[in-house]
Amino acid sequence: MLPRPLATRPGLPRRHLIQGTLGAAVGAACGSFGVIGSTGSGALRAAAPDAPHRPTKIGVSTYSFWQFREPRVEVETSIDDAARMGFDGVEILEMQLGDDRSNGRLQRIKRRGFEAGLPLIGLSTHQGFVSPDAEVRNQNIAKTIRSLELAHALGIPTIRVNTGRWGTSKSFDDLMANKGIEPRLPGHTDDEGFAWVIDAFRECVPRAEALGVVMGLENHWGLGRTAAGVLRVVDAVASPWLQVTLDTGNFLEDSDAQMEALAPRAVLVQAKTYYGGGKWYSLDIDYANVAAMLRRHGYRGWVSLEFEGLDPAETAVPKSLETLRAAFA
Repeated sequence: MLPRPLATRPGLPRRHLIQGTLGAAVGAACGSFGVIGSTGSGALRAAAPDAPHRPTKIGVSTYSFWQFREPRVEVETSIDDAARMGFDGVEILEMQLGDDRSNGRLQRIKRRGFEAGLPLIGLSTHQGFVSPDAEVRNQNIAKTIRSLELAHALGIPTIRVNTGRWGTSKSFDDLMANKGIEPRLPGHTDDEGFAWVIDAFRECVPRAEALGVVMGLENHWGLGRTAAGVLRVVDAVASPWLQVTLDTGNFLEDSDAQMEALAPRAVLVQAKTYYGGGKWYSLDIDYANVAAMLRRHGYRGWVSLEFEGLDPAETAVPKSLETLRAAFA
C-alpha cells in the first residue's frame, strides 16, 4: 500500500537526514546511487576508488525504441526488446505509458521486468516550474508528486526531473536550432526563474523522502541547460532527495568540463548515441573518457542508453549497447 498522498503540499515535515530503520531500508535500496547525507556523495561513493571492480550495468530508456514517433511503442514491448538485446535494466519514459496508468497495469509492467531479469531503474518525467503564474507552478508540483508516486508503484528508485524553460521558442525544433537557448519572458529575470524552481522542488522533497524515490535534476535545456544552472538548484534545495541525472548529450559547449562538474552528484547517467545521424544534432562522445571520468568520481550507478539517431532501433540500439559495454567494462 502506498503512503497516503499529501492532503496539501506542505503537509509533511521536511527532514534532511535519513534516520532509523526507514533510513536503513532506503539506503539499501538506493545504495548503488550513493545517495547518503545532505550532499549525496555518501559512504559508498567515498569508498568506491578502493572497492572491488565490477562492470557497470547498462540499461536502456524505452524512449530509444520510440522517439515520439507514431505509432507509440508500448512500454511492455520495449521491456521485451531490451531483454532480447541483452540489457541489464530499463528506464521508462513516463509519457510512453499512455493513458492507462491503473495499478493493475503498473504491477503487470513491474512483473514483466522482473520475469525478464530487468530491474526498472528510472522514470523519465516532464515538468516545468519556470512560470510567473503560481497556479502553473502548483500544477507542475502536483504533477511531479504524481510521478514520484508512479515510480514508487513501479518499484523505481529515481525519477528524472527538469527545471522547465521560459517557453518563448516557437517549437522544440526552433529551440534546438538555437542550441537550447531562448529569450526570457519580458519583464522577468533568470534569478526569478531559479527562485521558482528551487521553491517548487522544496515542495516535492517531503513526498520524495516519504516514498524513497530520488529526484535527479537533468541538464535538460531551460535553466538546467548548464551544469552551473543544475547545481544552483540542487545546492539551494540541499536535500539528498534531489540530486542529478547526468545526460551526456545535452551539453553543447564544454561538455567534458560540464559533465565533470555534475558527476559527483549523479544518481543516473543517460548516455546518448546517434547512429544514422541525430534527430537535431550529433555529438562525438568518447565514452571511454566518460567512463574514466565517472570512475574518478566513484560513480557506481546505472548508465541508461538514450538512442537519438535516425537508424532503425532494431539495429542501432544493439550497436549502442556494444559501444557502451566496451567503454564501461
